[in-house]
Amino acid sequence: MLKNLPALLIIHGLLFNGYSSVAPSSSAANPVTPAKPTPQPIKPFDRAKPPKPTQTLVKLKPQELAKLVNLPVDDLFGIDRTQLLTAIDHSLRYIRTGTAAKKYPIAGFSRDRVELSLVRFRQLVESAPNAMALNQAVLREFDLYKSVGLDGKGTVHFTGYFEPVFPASRDRTEKFKYPLYRLPPDFLTWKTPHPTRVELERGKLKGLELVWLSDRFQAFLIHVQGSARLQLADKQVMTVGYAGKTDRPYNSIGKELVKDGKMRLEDVTLQRLIAYFQQKPQELDGYLNRNDSYVFFRDTMGQAATGSIGSPVTAERSIATDKSIFPPGSIALIRTTLPFADKSKNNLLVSRPVSRFVLDQDTGGAITGAGRVDVFMGTGQSAQDRAGLMNTDGELYYLLLK
Repeated sequence: MLKNLPALLIIHGLLFNGYSSVAPSSSAANPVTPAKPTPQPIKPFDRAKPPKPTQTLVKLKPQELAKLVNLPVDDLFGIDRTQLLTAIDHSLRYIRTGTAAKKYPIAGFSRDRVELSLVRFRQLVESAPNAMALNQAVLREFDLYKSVGLDGKGTVHFTGYFEPVFPASRDRTEKFKYPLYRLPPDFLTWKTPHPTRVELERGKLKGLELVWLSDRFQAFLIHVQGSARLQLADKQVMTVGYAGKTDRPYNSIGKELVKDGKMRLEDVTLQRLIAYFQQKPQELDGYLNRNDSYVFFRDTMGQAATGSIGSPVTAERSIATDKSIFPPGSIALIRTTLPFADKSKNNLLVSRPVSRFVLDQDTGGAITGAGRVDVFMGTGQSAQDRAGLMNTDGELYYLLLK
């Protein structure tokens, strides 16, 4: 998320989270058009904030570690080893900076130990003949620390975020009339509380328009995700990223629809939110205006999607967590379910269990506590469709070299 921009809706914040931290990505400049996904049943979970635990990571005992030996191995290793190595390299560059030195120690992890862990993990990823061999080597050489989760019993809630790709124009036209705004030059002198969304859009930001969208909800999605790749009429691609936000709290659209009895909690997905406002466009402004928080943007000149640690994020290998309690840049293992296109069912998106190594490289204002993880799903329509269905529980582990 852009340098501490809050993270996600259901897909990054439309439901329960805030804004994404990601800055624009250089990958996947053109959106993919998959078969229309069908939302899968979502298991509700208790979103009430649990008491803050005294310890957020618990080291697994030998007998607990032994139980992981027969778990599914990394499901992506056979096809994206290069991507995983790249993500590790991003974390290594970060961990060697002065910025990282100021963040550590955290959760009992020292910066030196995390660096050694990254170096050794990279060696294993590079040399392992297959995912099973990698899994066995990791369990042999690393200690695993499990998050206590949102309930103190290890339950972690997973959602997804993405970098949208939308058509846009540098100039206002009859078609493109919904702006993203630059950060006001006097922003640091604004009195608190800052103006609301309604107050800002009534004219206070006139002259600060950065780019124009053809769809108001798409513009709002960019606010939620924190970045976007925009396809201009002249075939050029413009990337925009987070520049700042007001001090007003984020209030999710999905949460408001549930509160008004217009959707059930378990039915809320990004796809259903889009469909709802396509059917009832007259309600969109009213719901958007219930969220007083406002995000400003900058032209990032083609910069890759960047997480809160200042490194590019990698599709399905970068996660966002609460960096006040979890070690930034470190290696993690997630066990949850993710949506995949099932070729045997005409590319219908269906959920399946995954066990996967990831790098903790991002954060978000609404991704708080030991029970929340946001997975970066990539750029474009396919990533949007998959992220929009993610709303499930799982487990989170951190790796530290013995």
